[in-house]
Amino acid sequence: MNPSPEAPPRPAPITLQHAWRFWLKLGCIGFGGPAGQIAIMHQELVERRRWISEKRFLHALNYCMLLPGPEAQQLATYIGWLLHRSWGGVVAGVLFVLPSLFILIALSWVYIAFGNLPVVAGVFYGIKPAVTAIVLHAAHRIGSRALKNAWLWAIAGASFVAIFAFNAPFPLIVLGAALIGYLGGRFAPQRFNAASPRNSGKSFGPALIDDDTPTPEHARFKPAKLWKLALIGAALWCLPMALLTAWFGWDGTFTQMGWFFTKAALLTFGGAYAVLPYVYQGAVGHYGWLTPTQMIDGLALGETTPGPLIMVVAFVGFVGAYVQPTFGPEHAFAAGALAATLVTWFTFLPSFLFILAGGPLVESTHNELKFTAPLTAITAAVVGVIVNLAGFFAYHVFWPNGFAGAVDVFSIALAMAAAVALFVFKRGVISVLIVCALAGLGFHLLR
Repeated sequence: MNPSPEAPPRPAPITLQHAWRFWLKLGCIGFGGPAGQIAIMHQELVERRRWISEKRFLHALNYCMLLPGPEAQQLATYIGWLLHRSWGGVVAGVLFVLPSLFILIALSWVYIAFGNLPVVAGVFYGIKPAVTAIVLHAAHRIGSRALKNAWLWAIAGASFVAIFAFNAPFPLIVLGAALIGYLGGRFAPQRFNAASPRNSGKSFGPALIDDDTPTPEHARFKPAKLWKLALIGAALWCLPMALLTAWFGWDGTFTQMGWFFTKAALLTFGGAYAVLPYVYQGAVGHYGWLTPTQMIDGLALGETTPGPLIMVVAFVGFVGAYVQPTFGPEHAFAAGALAATLVTWFTFLPSFLFILAGGPLVESTHNELKFTAPLTAITAAVVGVIVNLAGFFAYHVFWPNGFAGAVDVFSIALAMAAAVALFVFKRGVISVLIVCALAGLGFHLLR
């Protein structure tokens, strides 16, 4: 493609040392969930810096949206890998997550150590109703895109009944939805067609990786390289699991956290809100690492920090290890920080392997990828699961002592106000959380 005389020149090649500064900046300013993070990357990498063309950007994004895991972090890893080989992908993906890990470790410590102070308690008193509205808004946002016909609505309804009435395990719901989607794709494909509505891309001027740029040598598919990455990935998982098992036993807290969050990492179809019910079932219901109230507070902290929302797992790990200090009460912080780091490792390791191993297969064709029928059905089921999560949060916030106790009228009013701000006035999550936190603090101190 020959650019027109008016077109800006193609950007000069960039070094990894130059690129890592952008990835670190992205990790520090990546608020707004995956939509906000992807929008920042599009504005910076496609429109302003022109490191990659929009068509190649959307092609990579479509692949990342097919995978379990945080799609924004995977997209950063993919672009970093395309630009600077495997180390470029690792640097981009790690720096996308690292700032939020440090911030959440600090906030988790403040929460667990000083949560009973009136100021801290008041802030979280106001945040809890906001989180209830935010989760319901997430269900609406995902449902408005996913539930395109009565079949998909029925799947969402069935998943809600399965988890609400029968307490069905989240993995079983995912497998059931995938089976329905597979059969539906064969016998009623028009009901499970969820092709991406995105446009095919437009030009902002010649990019460093343009539409017609040949696939770099390192991004070409080679079976030997795939096997090598698979072996490295297996070693990176098996070695820490073996060490944890040797030191703490298979039933130890750290070992079980590694195993549990490995499974969670493979079930995050539909984003972080999709896996939160599974995390709740395991961390609260099965292992007892934290209480329902702490789970709500952790989600609030995750919403207010940069990086992927799934980083709420760092809070779960920190609190779970802090309250059961394996290293003794005097080293509770060290136990919590280690657990937060471990669960982050096991949660994000599959994402790196999906990109580094699957990227060459994606680069072998630049045709637009589409959602498969099973994934369409899984996304529909996720909507029902998230609605159940909103109901779970509402119960614990509005009736803190159970249905037999008094109803918290202020929390209901604050949740309704937050819902109006989100649904009607389209306010951002951060601003809603800040206003609700201040309202909760004022009410808590005055009553």
